[in-house]
Amino acid sequence: MMSSTMQSACRLTFRGLRPLTASPGSVLTCRTLASKQAKGQRKDQTREQKSQKVKVNKQEVEIWRGMTAGDLAQVIKKDMDHIVEVLLYSSVDVDSLEPDTTLDEQTIKEVLKHSGFKFKWAQLSTSKPRQNQDVVRRPPDPATLVQRPPVVTIMGHVDHGKTTLLDSLRRSQIVATEAGGITQHIGAFQVQLPTGEQITFLDTPGHAAFSSMRARGAHATDIVILVVAADDGVMNQTVESIQHARKARVPIIVAVNKCDKPQADANRVKQELLGHDVVCEEFGGDVQAIHISALKGDNLLALAEATVALAEVMELKASPTVPVEGVVIESRTDRGRGPVTTTVIQQGTLRRGCVLVAGQSWAKVRFLFDENGKAVSEAGPSCAVQVVGWKDLPSAGETLLEVESEQRAREVVEWRAYEKQQQKLQEEQNIISQKQQQHLEQYQKERAEQAHLSWRQRKSLKYQTNKDKFALRQSEKVTTDECRLPVIIKGDVDGSVEAFLNILDTYDADSQCQLDVVHFGIGDISENDINMAGTFAGSIYGFNVTASKKIQQLAEKQNVPLRLHNVIYKLIDQLKDELSSRLPPSLQDNTVGEASVLAVFNVTVGKKKVDVAGCRVQKGQLDRKLKFRLIRNRDTLWEGFLVALKHHKDEVQTVRTGMECGLSVDADVEFKPGDLIVCFEEVEVPQVIAWDPGF
Repeated sequence: MMSSTMQSACRLTFRGLRPLTASPGSVLTCRTLASKQAKGQRKDQTREQKSQKVKVNKQEVEIWRGMTAGDLAQVIKKDMDHIVEVLLYSSVDVDSLEPDTTLDEQTIKEVLKHSGFKFKWAQLSTSKPRQNQDVVRRPPDPATLVQRPPVVTIMGHVDHGKTTLLDSLRRSQIVATEAGGITQHIGAFQVQLPTGEQITFLDTPGHAAFSSMRARGAHATDIVILVVAADDGVMNQTVESIQHARKARVPIIVAVNKCDKPQADANRVKQELLGHDVVCEEFGGDVQAIHISALKGDNLLALAEATVALAEVMELKASPTVPVEGVVIESRTDRGRGPVTTTVIQQGTLRRGCVLVAGQSWAKVRFLFDENGKAVSEAGPSCAVQVVGWKDLPSAGETLLEVESEQRAREVVEWRAYEKQQQKLQEEQNIISQKQQQHLEQYQKERAEQAHLSWRQRKSLKYQTNKDKFALRQSEKVTTDECRLPVIIKGDVDGSVEAFLNILDTYDADSQCQLDVVHFGIGDISENDINMAGTFAGSIYGFNVTASKKIQQLAEKQNVPLRLHNVIYKLIDQLKDELSSRLPPSLQDNTVGEASVLAVFNVTVGKKKVDVAGCRVQKGQLDRKLKFRLIRNRDTLWEGFLVALKHHKDEVQTVRTGMECGLSVDADVEFKPGDLIVCFEEVEVPQVIAWDPGF
């Protein structure tokens, strides 16, 4: 037990006072005790700090693959600025880093490491894989197969008489109703011959803009009748039609049309076809060639008989009792009927009440119409009908299949939408992986080039390189005003819109004016189209559609141009004109006069000597208000304005051909006899868009 004297000494010692009555040994003992006590307190504080530090380092967060930057910031309870700061000197492009940007595994670990966190992988839910609920074609029972009419597609170049041929076969006036005298839709018609046989014909457009329609017609047919004009021969779309038929592995019958014309040469047509591997029977091949005149109806029966004979050889059969299968030839939206498709039945018998699936659309059939708009109760194999009752408009070219119920149709559509979404996600993931690989390779390349530098030098170099980039925030970065034309595309049927979009895919003049397709759809011009065009300051292009008076007034009020045509090449011509009108005019030099330098004089003006060129005007006139150019040996030495222009001793405004003059310029130029002085004016000339759609 410490004595009272020693305790007093210790208290005095801790207060920094020297004890008065304690002995030296007692003072030493107090100091020793105080030192031990202070060391113990410091050890306790260090132990507490270490334990706190260990606790911070041991904090764990859950991560998962495919995390976004926003998810990671939320997990570690930081903001996006912290994520950007950590990744500033990494291989990640922080300029494009957004909260919804997906981070790879290495980047996530790097952020956690620099932020002082440990991680563990989140427990993924082990959900069962989604069951495939799609519907596929079902092979028919061979015992139920019966002979069916052939499906024949008439193909060829524009204005070679395809629709006239169908017109003669059907005894109708299809040509008279076609805008511009050309077919711009794919049509399906059924023709009954005098002998009783039936043939389903598909009429495809021959214009260059409708290549996708011709390809669709070739893949939905049994036989292709290739119409070639005897006075015109094999043309571009003729060759393309041959390629479509060959790709679809469909036999060809050549119909040499317009043989009634004086300049017709059917043999030349057959010889030209040899160059495209179409060998007619006259040259030892197996392709039938029938000489016809569609306008006068000559030899059409022989063409029909040749088609029926080829169909018998092919033994075309189908089952009328199996679930319906077919192909969507065309689709459109009718006022009062809603979505309508033109369909060719390939198997089964389509009736009212059937539930159909095509792509991501389904229908419960309410009405069936033939090509003349007459209601029919059913349609068997090879029949072409218009189907009403679709919930959404399917795309042309989709396969049409019958299902058991509406519930089954919804399941199929949902599965196809899910499958398309998964495919899209996979494509996006592949793009992300490629971008990350590119960033990693670029980062490794930069690190290799800077390997000899210290970290301070690398940091300084990084700052110097990116200081302009980081000078403004992302929201403050200013974009330059570019020439651009936003457009909205509307068509009467799906195929027309598809053809127009395919033409726009060939647009290659973005360096002059950027063409943006803001929206496209089927049907007449609506109020939403006008509002959208007004928002984007764009134009509306409509093919075979109309705009009501109310819509026209709204478009005029919002200053929205309406470009409505029923001939596609006129629509494209107007689009080219509008693109050209958006381009700024170019400056073109227009030569006004030319003069040759005869002699050079020195004239004193004030205290300065000025060179004056004595000239004779050879062509046109020299106008002091315009610009001048000094040319020597075809090289331009100077360009600018005159200071003085004199004829004899008089200041003049113009000097005409044959007159002599003296002139001085606004720069230090050394004239020499024989130089050429050109007077010119800059004229604004409208630019023309460089886009060539191919027709």
